[in-house]
Amino acid sequence: MLATSKDLLYLVLAFCVLWVTVFFCWLLYYFISIVGGMRKIVKSVESKIEKIDRLIDLFKDKIENSTNYLFMMVESVGKLMDYLKNKKKEFMEEDEEEIKKQKKNTKKAKTE
Repeated sequence: MLATSKDLLYLVLAFCVLWVTVFFCWLLYYFISIVGGMRKIVKSVESKIEKIDRLIDLFKDKIENSTNYLFMMVESVGKLMDYLKNKKKEFMEEDEEEIKKQKKNTKKAKTE
């Protein structure tokens, strides 16, 4: 079987090439496994970022809509306050007129 030392050298080299091949296959398997795990992580992060982006857009839309409603409410409250001021002013003027009439009537009654 082993006639010369050259045959022994070829046998050892073949054995070494076999182990190097096994090592590289094992290394390639784990590298592919790591890359696959990283791909899953990246997809997960991307989906979470998209959800956060949608949530931010939803908040932005809600805030824009609520500011529009808030503007209308402030405007309505302002008009209501103006209306109430005018009514109060009218009532005050009516009260002043009634007080003046009562004073005139009391002066007339005193003079008679």
